[in-house]
Amino acid sequence: MSQSDPRIDAYIAKAAPFAQPILEHLRAVVHAACPQVEEAIKWGIPSFVYRGKLMCSMAAFKQHATFGFWQGANIVGAQQSADSDAMGQFGRLSKIGDLPGKRELTGLVKQAMALIEAGVTRPASKRAQPKPPVELPADLAAALALKKNAKAKATYEAFPPSQRRDYVEWIESAKREDTRKARVAQAVEWMAEGKGRNWKYMAK
Repeated sequence: MSQSDPRIDAYIAKAAPFAQPILEHLRAVVHAACPQVEEAIKWGIPSFVYRGKLMCSMAAFKQHATFGFWQGANIVGAQQSADSDAMGQFGRLSKIGDLPGKRELTGLVKQAMALIEAGVTRPASKRAQPKPPVELPADLAAALALKKNAKAKATYEAFPPSQRRDYVEWIESAKREDTRKARVAQAVEWMAEGKGRNWKYMAK
């Protein structure tokens, strides 16, 4: 029997109006195709688990929603999975019509279930190349060195490389000096609160 998670109800309720019907549709299709599915929040987004294994996830952003299978390359093909311009394998979704039809989507969920039942693991990505260690910009380093910003510094140092990179790339992408200064100040404020750069998009 399907198990629902009230956190996903809350996530959908907080999503942009255009995204809510997309998320509800995806949720309904997954539950109908996989009656034993369990809901969860993983990495801050609604996820669907089958037999203890992550099967698929969906997310809503300010201007688009996404949906993807954990074993996407084994289900829709490595090329489509790699070519998607957003999380998942179906690109940036702005309406239900951007998704495959209900019958096709149900078939994909069934494939995902079969892979889990067979014990198939997700293939390692051959396209991904390790990124060089992120370098702390001098202005951010100076701000974090201030005694009053000790909490922010501790948060930054505890971050995994990807979260450090999120902040650094955001600051480095500023085209004007005043914008850069504002971003450094904002970054320090958020980190003092223990927040990652993209905390606004993550479910609370």
